Amino acid sequence: MKNNLEPQEDLVSAVANSLIVRGWTIALAESCTGGLVCASLTDLAGSSDWFERGYITYSNQAKTECLDVPV
Repeated sequence: MKNNLEPQEDLVSAVANSLIVRGWTIALAESCTGGLVCASLTDLAGSSDWFERGYITYSNQAKTECLDVPV
């Protein structure tokens, strides 16, 4: 039977399964994507089991203050 998931959903499921099998969690820092990666991951039910947190630091000031990105 063919999987009816969209390619993005397939990728998210693969990431989730890999994290769960290893007992890992994920944290992300995004900028230009504006949180789209975090949104894609957290659209999956149960993602709180493996999604730790996400930061959207769009401005250079935010990147420096929150993530210690050098100026």
